[in-house]
Amino acid sequence: MDTVGIGLLGFGTVGSGVGKLLARNADDIRMATGREVVLRRVLEKSPDFRHPDLDPALLTTRFEDILEDPGIQVVVELIGGVDAALDFQLRALRAGKHVVTANKQLLAQHGAELLETAEEHGVHLRFEASAVGAVPVIKVLRESLVAAEVRTVFGIVNGTTNYMLSAMAETGADYDEVLREAQRLGYAEADPSEDVEGKDAAAKMAILSSIAFHSRTTLADVSYEGITGVTAADIAQGKRLGLVAKLLGVAKVIDGRMNVRVYPAFIPAGHPLASVGGAYNAVFLESETFDRIMLFGPGAGSIPTASAVIGDIISVVNTVKGSYVRNCLCYRDLPFLPDEEMVSRFYLRLRVADRPGVLAKVSALFGDHDVSIHSMVQEGGGDEAELVLLLHPVQEGRFFAALGEIRALPEVHGTPAVIRVEGE
Repeated sequence: MDTVGIGLLGFGTVGSGVGKLLARNADDIRMATGREVVLRRVLEKSPDFRHPDLDPALLTTRFEDILEDPGIQVVVELIGGVDAALDFQLRALRAGKHVVTANKQLLAQHGAELLETAEEHGVHLRFEASAVGAVPVIKVLRESLVAAEVRTVFGIVNGTTNYMLSAMAETGADYDEVLREAQRLGYAEADPSEDVEGKDAAAKMAILSSIAFHSRTTLADVSYEGITGVTAADIAQGKRLGLVAKLLGVAKVIDGRMNVRVYPAFIPAGHPLASVGGAYNAVFLESETFDRIMLFGPGAGSIPTASAVIGDIISVVNTVKGSYVRNCLCYRDLPFLPDEEMVSRFYLRLRVADRPGVLAKVSALFGDHDVSIHSMVQEGGGDEAELVLLLHPVQEGRFFAALGEIRALPEVHGTPAVIRVEGE
């Protein structure tokens, strides 16, 4: 029986999970591939690195030991970051080795170069674990739905923020309190900025939209907002209106142009995504061919992510001999639709002076920009009131032009809270 050797870069949370699954499920992998898949080398920075699940004899601090080993056919990059990972992946591909990675930021920034290099050298680059953890959305898009003309990719693609927003809704706690708890539980990093500011989700949406729409999207093409401005007060108001807050990745093709974004949004409590709680992820794929498909599962964690990596390894091993290599399916070059031309619904919460005529001024400014109010609730008393408005669908450029003028009114206090409303 043939043997396929694995060179593993990084033995951290996900890397150790990969090592554990390769050993624990060796028989299953052998049956699935008809080959022995063995871990031959593990790259770590320190020669003193130790892990209870790692044979020290496999450890190396030199990438060349992996690159120059003819018994290693597949390099699995799990070190994270961009610069070193890019160098390692390019060198491995040019050396004729297949690459499996979970590195979303690298792919979102340098995916084109990596995919073209892989194709040029007749090897595979696989990255299922880079997008939505154990949810096999990339495989579904690349294989099952490759000819389905997907027009929308819409969903929850970051487990950290989904846990935080779910906890805020359940407990009424504010953002800072929930973030501390997420860090204590290991859902959020010590520096959570990549998650809470939306960059992690944006990188994933760049990858997913490129595959779904067959047109290359980079991180620079994705506008993103995080959840740092979402307050317990807004989540409570949303609950009273039958709405649930989620950080959504939304990619659409409209009249031959695409728009890819990440932002916090309210969705109706009856929407399937509203019940996706904790650190779970879910993605909707929409097409005229099949209407709508939802994929759901854990979006992070050692074993779920490692499972996606193992799936890619098996895919590579099963096609390692004599297969047609087609890594990049980006055969289109769709232009991007500017955000201000997108049509959205909005939730708006304003603190205003509680005196006659204020609502009339707000309504008049919205009317000047053809923005229509769907519903309005006024609360409070004394010197200040709170207006909570839901707006009809409107072109975003018009809404934000009106909002700029409303903010300038002397009767409007502080910064308005603005959250899009999706899924209706």
